[in-house]
Amino acid sequence: MATTFDLSDVPASNAADLAAAMRSLIETGHGLVLLNGATDTDLDAARATLQRRLRADPQQALAAFLRFRHLVAVFGARRLHRMMLQNGYTLMAPSIAIAANMRLNSKRGFNPQRFLLALNEALNGNIVPFGARALLPGDAHPNLAAA
Repeated sequence: MATTFDLSDVPASNAADLAAAMRSLIETGHGLVLLNGATDTDLDAARATLQRRLRADPQQALAAFLRFRHLVAVFGARRLHRMMLQNGYTLMAPSIAIAANMRLNSKRGFNPQRFLLALNEALNGNIVPFGARALLPGDAHPNLAAA
């Protein structure tokens, strides 16, 4: 059966599938693909992992592979590359989650600016400034604690 879908809007993938492809590269010592780019060997290994994992659904395997390939490519953008150098592998999980669901045109790849904004939002979304948190019963009021 032929695998067909609109290449201008690649279907969403499961983040666990993209993580499995990345894990396979890390286990073979090629975990720096987001910084250095992917070689043909790296892409072949990722494709093989996805095909093994999704052998019952080749269309989903192809969509996941396209998303993985463009995830690697988007980190070639200067700001994302610098962000990866500054934050390291703490960006891995949020990047994979974003790549699994963000709109993807296979000819143009991910929009680097939108990817950067989504990544910043994912990283900063879990941080609540101390002054903005709700007081729990038993907590002293900050203004009263200083007195």
